Amino acid sequence: MYDPASALRGVEAVVAALPENPGLVALKDLATDAKWDRNELTVTVDRANLVAAGRAVQAAGYNFLEDVTAVDWYPSEPRFQVSYHILSHGLKQRIRLAVRLAENDAVVDSITSVWPSANFYEREVFDLFGIAFTGHSNLRRIMMPEDWKGHPLRKDYPVEGYR
Repeated sequence: MYDPASALRGVEAVVAALPENPGLVALKDLATDAKWDRNELTVTVDRANLVAAGRAVQAAGYNFLEDVTAVDWYPSEPRFQVSYHILSHGLKQRIRLAVRLAENDAVVDSITSVWPSANFYEREVFDLFGIAFTGHSNLRRIMMPEDWKGHPLRKDYPVEGYR
Protein backbone atom coordinates (compact mmCIF):
# COMPACT_ATOMS: atom_id res chain seq x y z
CA MET A 1 0.00 0.00 0.00
CA TYR A 2 1.20 3.49 -0.83
CA ASP A 3 2.47 5.61 2.03
CA PRO A 4 2.43 9.36 1.21
CA ALA A 5 4.97 9.90 3.96
CA SER A 6 7.51 7.98 1.85
CA ALA A 7 7.67 10.81 -0.70
CA LEU A 8 10.69 13.09 -0.51
CA ARG A 9 9.99 16.81 -0.85
CA GLY A 10 12.28 19.79 -1.12
CA VAL A 11 15.35 20.34 -3.25
CA GLU A 12 17.86 19.55 -0.49
CA ALA A 13 16.13 16.31 0.57
CA VAL A 14 15.78 15.03 -2.99
CA VAL A 15 19.37 15.96 -3.93
CA ALA A 16 20.60 14.16 -0.79
CA ALA A 17 18.60 11.06 -1.74
CA LEU A 18 19.55 11.12 -5.44
CA PRO A 19 23.05 12.66 -5.57
CA GLU A 20 23.94 10.87 -8.83
CA ASN A 21 20.81 11.77 -10.82
CA PRO A 22 22.09 13.72 -13.86
CA GLY A 23 18.87 15.71 -14.32
CA LEU A 24 18.75 16.76 -10.71
CA VAL A 25 22.43 17.67 -10.70
CA ALA A 26 21.85 19.83 -13.80
CA LEU A 27 18.82 21.54 -12.23
CA LYS A 28 19.79 21.98 -8.60
CA ASP A 29 20.65 25.69 -9.07
CA LEU A 30 17.46 26.36 -11.07
CA ALA A 31 15.01 24.36 -8.95
CA THR A 32 12.59 26.02 -6.58
CA ASP A 33 11.17 22.69 -5.38
CA ALA A 34 11.63 18.98 -6.01
CA LYS A 35 9.70 15.84 -5.27
CA TRP A 36 10.65 12.16 -5.49
CA ASP A 37 7.56 10.01 -5.20
CA ARG A 38 6.75 6.53 -6.60
CA ASN A 39 10.07 6.53 -8.48
CA GLU A 40 9.13 9.75 -10.30
CA LEU A 41 11.21 12.92 -10.12
CA THR A 42 9.41 16.25 -10.41
CA VAL A 43 11.45 19.44 -10.35
CA THR A 44 9.66 22.78 -10.12
CA VAL A 45 11.37 25.75 -11.73
CA ASP A 46 10.46 29.40 -11.94
CA ARG A 47 8.96 30.37 -15.29
CA ALA A 48 11.91 32.68 -15.98
CA ASN A 49 14.23 29.65 -15.80
CA LEU A 50 12.17 27.21 -17.87
CA VAL A 51 14.15 27.40 -21.12
CA ALA A 52 17.45 27.25 -19.20
CA ALA A 53 16.15 24.21 -17.30
CA GLY A 54 15.16 22.55 -20.58
CA ARG A 55 18.63 23.14 -22.00
CA ALA A 56 20.24 21.89 -18.78
CA VAL A 57 18.40 18.56 -18.77
CA GLN A 58 18.99 18.18 -22.51
CA ALA A 59 22.74 18.65 -21.92
CA ALA A 60 22.52 16.09 -19.08
CA GLY A 61 21.30 13.45 -21.53
CA TYR A 62 17.52 13.83 -21.49
CA ASN A 63 16.87 13.72 -25.20
CA PHE A 64 13.13 13.24 -25.73
CA LEU A 65 10.23 15.52 -24.81
CA GLU A 66 7.36 13.12 -24.24
CA ASP A 67 4.57 15.52 -23.41
CA VAL A 68 3.59 19.00 -22.31
CA THR A 69 0.38 19.29 -20.36
CA ALA A 70 -1.25 21.41 -17.69
CA VAL A 71 -3.22 21.04 -14.48
CA ASP A 72 -5.83 23.48 -13.22
CA TRP A 73 -5.66 23.64 -9.40
CA TYR A 74 -8.71 25.96 -9.18
CA PRO A 75 -9.54 27.54 -6.73
CA SER A 76 -5.96 27.40 -5.42
CA GLU A 77 -3.29 29.92 -6.39
CA PRO A 78 -1.09 29.64 -8.28
CA ARG A 79 -3.86 28.15 -10.34
CA PHE A 80 -2.04 26.40 -13.18
CA GLN A 81 0.84 23.98 -13.41
CA VAL A 82 2.47 23.32 -16.78
CA SER A 83 4.28 19.97 -16.78
CA TYR A 84 7.00 18.86 -19.18
CA HIS A 85 7.67 15.10 -19.25
CA ILE A 86 11.17 14.39 -20.51
CA LEU A 87 12.90 11.06 -21.15
CA SER A 88 16.51 10.00 -21.45
CA HIS A 89 16.84 6.93 -23.65
CA GLY A 90 20.50 6.48 -22.71
CA LEU A 91 19.97 6.85 -18.96
CA LYS A 92 16.58 5.10 -19.01
CA GLN A 93 15.20 7.82 -16.74
CA ARG A 94 12.40 10.33 -16.81
CA ILE A 95 12.14 13.77 -15.30
CA ARG A 96 9.17 16.08 -15.01
CA LEU A 97 9.69 19.84 -15.09
CA ALA A 98 6.87 21.84 -13.56
CA VAL A 99 6.10 25.55 -13.72
CA ARG A 100 3.36 27.12 -11.58
CA LEU A 101 1.39 30.08 -13.00
CA ALA A 102 -1.12 32.46 -11.46
CA GLU A 103 -4.55 32.78 -13.06
CA ASN A 104 -4.09 36.46 -13.90
CA ASP A 105 -0.63 35.87 -15.41
CA ALA A 106 -0.84 32.50 -17.20
CA VAL A 107 2.09 33.08 -19.55
CA VAL A 108 5.32 31.11 -19.88
CA ASP A 109 8.14 31.03 -22.43
CA SER A 110 7.83 28.54 -25.25
CA ILE A 111 10.26 25.64 -25.06
CA THR A 112 10.18 25.02 -28.83
CA SER A 113 13.69 26.48 -29.11
CA VAL A 114 14.93 23.51 -27.06
CA TRP A 115 12.47 20.87 -28.30
CA PRO A 116 10.69 21.78 -31.55
CA SER A 117 8.29 18.90 -30.86
CA ALA A 118 6.69 21.03 -28.12
CA ASN A 119 4.89 23.00 -30.87
CA PHE A 120 1.60 21.12 -30.92
CA TYR A 121 1.65 20.32 -27.19
CA GLU A 122 1.89 24.03 -26.38
CA ARG A 123 -0.92 24.81 -28.82
CA GLU A 124 -3.09 22.20 -27.14
CA VAL A 125 -2.43 23.64 -23.67
CA PHE A 126 -3.15 27.12 -25.02
CA ASP A 127 -6.41 25.97 -26.58
CA LEU A 128 -7.76 23.93 -23.69
CA PHE A 129 -6.38 25.85 -20.66
CA GLY A 130 -5.73 29.36 -22.02
CA ILE A 131 -2.06 29.39 -21.02
CA ALA A 132 -0.01 31.50 -23.43
CA PHE A 133 3.52 30.59 -24.59
CA THR A 134 5.74 33.58 -25.32
CA GLY A 135 7.85 33.13 -28.43
CA HIS A 136 5.73 30.38 -29.94
CA SER A 137 5.69 30.79 -33.72
CA ASN A 138 2.07 29.74 -34.33
CA LEU A 139 0.09 29.97 -31.09
CA ARG A 140 -3.52 29.46 -32.08
CA ARG A 141 -6.29 27.01 -31.35
CA ILE A 142 -5.66 23.45 -32.43
CA MET A 143 -8.76 21.52 -31.30
CA MET A 144 -11.56 24.00 -30.76
CA PRO A 145 -12.89 26.36 -33.47
CA GLU A 146 -11.16 29.75 -33.62
CA ASP A 147 -14.33 31.53 -32.42
CA TRP A 148 -14.84 29.19 -29.42
CA LYS A 149 -15.43 31.01 -26.13
CA GLY A 150 -13.39 29.88 -23.15
CA HIS A 151 -11.06 27.00 -22.45
CA PRO A 152 -12.78 23.64 -21.89
CA LEU A 153 -10.29 22.01 -19.49
CA ARG A 154 -10.42 24.80 -16.94
CA LYS A 155 -12.25 23.68 -13.84
CA ASP A 156 -14.54 26.70 -13.87
CA TYR A 157 -15.67 26.01 -17.44
CA PRO A 158 -19.39 25.09 -17.53
CA VAL A 159 -20.03 21.37 -18.11
CA GLU A 160 -22.31 22.08 -21.07
CA GLY A 161 -20.33 25.07 -22.35
CA TYR A 162 -21.30 28.71 -22.38
CA ARG A 163 -24.81 29.40 -23.69
